[in-house]
Amino acid sequence: MALEVLLVEDSRTQAAQIKETLESVGLRVRVAYDGPDGLREASENPPALVVLDVKLPTMDGFQVCRRLKRNPATQHIPVVMLTEKADPKSTMSGLREGADDYIPKDIFASEHLIQTLQELGILE
Repeated sequence: MALEVLLVEDSRTQAAQIKETLESVGLRVRVAYDGPDGLREASENPPALVVLDVKLPTMDGFQVCRRLKRNPATQHIPVVMLTEKADPKSTMSGLREGADDYIPKDIFASEHLIQTLQELGILE
C-alpha cells in the first residue's frame, strides 16, 4: 500500500503540480488548502509526511509546523517545507520550528523533494 502524504498548499495550481510529482513516485496525496485544515487532517488521519507551504491564509506554515511538532499525536511526522520564501532567515525559521527540510520553489524543487523523501526513508 502506498504511503500517504498530506500537502498543505493554498495555490490549487501548485498543489496540482506537487501532487502529480509525489504521485509519480507512488505516493498517495491528500491536499489541505490552509493551515487549520492541514492541522486537522494531520491529527485525524496522520500521514507519513507533511509537505507544507509557508505562505498560507489565516495561519502561516511556520505556525502549522510548530503546532504539528508540539502535538504528541503528530510530532513524529516528518515535515518538509516547500515554499517561495527562500531567504536564509525564513529557512532558519522553518528548521527551528522543526521542519526536516526546507526547499525553495525553484527549478530544482521537485528533484530536491524526491531526494529528501529518499533520505527520510519515505521512498526507497
